[in-house]
Amino acid sequence: MPRSKLLFIVLGFLIFTAGAADAQELKRIRIGYPSLSYRQSNVWVAKEEGLFKKYGLDVEPIFLRGGQVATQALAGGDPPIVNIGTVVQANLTGFNLVLVAAVETSYDQILFTRPGITKVEQLKGKRFGVSGFGSATYYAAGILFRHYGMDATKDVNLVPTGPDAERLAALAAGKIDATLFTSSTAAPARKAGMVEGVQVGDLGVEVQGNGFATSRDYIKTNRDTVMNALKGFVEAIYFIYSNKKEAQRVFAKYMRTSDSEVLEDSYNGYIKTIPKKPYPTLKGIQFMLDVLAPQMPQAKNAKPEQFVDLSFLQQLEKEGFFNEMAKRYPTKN
Repeated sequence: MPRSKLLFIVLGFLIFTAGAADAQELKRIRIGYPSLSYRQSNVWVAKEEGLFKKYGLDVEPIFLRGGQVATQALAGGDPPIVNIGTVVQANLTGFNLVLVAAVETSYDQILFTRPGITKVEQLKGKRFGVSGFGSATYYAAGILFRHYGMDATKDVNLVPTGPDAERLAALAAGKIDATLFTSSTAAPARKAGMVEGVQVGDLGVEVQGNGFATSRDYIKTNRDTVMNALKGFVEAIYFIYSNKKEAQRVFAKYMRTSDSEVLEDSYNGYIKTIPKKPYPTLKGIQFMLDVLAPQMPQAKNAKPEQFVDLSFLQQLEKEGFFNEMAKRYPTKN
């Protein structure tokens, strides 16, 4: 065999084995998300842009159809990391879950009603769709009705109706009289002729919503994995701020839409509300504890600090990670 041909074969083998070794070094992990809102997009973008792989992870994003389902899955350990807003509730019922980061301090939820209903007060006795009990839409409904002097559990009939698309179909079919949609899913409701009302986020209530959550048990045995996942998650935030076109391409894939209005609303909502340093809000957690206390006495003595682990974000601060991201992804925002 000619020497040049032998050398070519050897080089090819080395390249193949090096690639195989790199693939083997990636740790496979599933990360869940409960909705098709832009608030979940850090997981999508980190996956699609190779940011998780950059930090040694082969991530499979898993859609879990609502906060309640997502919380149950996380409590069961599969997936071991989920982007959810129900850590407080889960902890109070005995699950040792914790937020290591968070991207939501107010509910991006907009009221939509059937034609003919123009005031919140007209919803008394009506059917109000939520994605599920214990979900973001459930608690946002509580804030909405409390603002108007009503009790969501007594004055309206809360109906678990599933994810956004299913709630819109139920609203259009008259199976429910009103529901809440995020900025990402408001455009289809408008186009369907539904009546747009108040934005819950404008009511001035700070809450702890969606955040990067795992269990304390998982952290004990997989701290490096959680840190690497968080690095990909945070880098995705900076990437989205700096790369609108590429971010919207990923939004379109996971939100299953090519509607330019939906994509524009989603991106603008993201830039308006998502912090580059995703620290949980202790004030928002305390608000949730106060809301839950009448039904869950254990909430009265709970402290916001017990629901978070800030050590990961603090380590990123110490290592200069946020400064590095700001230099790598310069933006005007």
